[in-house]
Amino acid sequence: MALRTLATRRALRSGLGLGFQSTRGLQTFSLPDLPYDYGALEPAISGEIMQIHHQKHHQTYVTNYNKSLEQLDAAMAKGCSSTVVKLQAAIKFNGGGHINHSIFWKNLAPVHEGGGEPPKGSLGWAIDTNFGSLESLIQKMSTEGAALQGSGWVWLGVDKEFKKLVIETTANQDPLVTKGPSLVPLIGIDVWEHAYYLQYKNVRPDYLKNIWKVIDWKYASEVYAKECP
Repeated sequence: MALRTLATRRALRSGLGLGFQSTRGLQTFSLPDLPYDYGALEPAISGEIMQIHHQKHHQTYVTNYNKSLEQLDAAMAKGCSSTVVKLQAAIKFNGGGHINHSIFWKNLAPVHEGGGEPPKGSLGWAIDTNFGSLESLIQKMSTEGAALQGSGWVWLGVDKEFKKLVIETTANQDPLVTKGPSLVPLIGIDVWEHAYYLQYKNVRPDYLKNIWKVIDWKYASEVYAKECP
């Protein structure tokens, strides 16, 4: 996730009445570039969906996340505890949206760049051990994603404490870590309607069937190897 520093200046006064300038860095976030063209995932995901999803939806999460963080910074400086508490929901929702989508883009790749190719190495072995086969994993994730009421995400993660793969769903923009502090996301599939409605209408199972054709396992394999060396 890209970062840039937003400098905020605060005037502090000592007991002698002297003024001092203190510069404190507030980290804010920016929209990551995609490593492929918007139309590169067709026909599984249309270029129109990808462009709107990235430029509009993800950008909105980033904008509102930064705004909430700036408001939080101001509230903390003022010691306004009620505002701090009030901002937590917006930070969780928009921050989660940014985190989740940043992973989602890494989980996708055009077919000619490896999209849809099965995972290899230690992750491939772990999938066979935990789920029997890649096909069984795909079926389970697709079933749970289709059954998720409302909006949310379906995840393949690794429990870094027990070194075990898990499938979880999260509501809205909740990141996987909300299901457990030791869970690390490997594959996240967005099942909000904005991820598929223009192409698949309300038939979420068709979207979940086709998205596996452009799932890129390289990022997941790298994360798994790091967490389970």
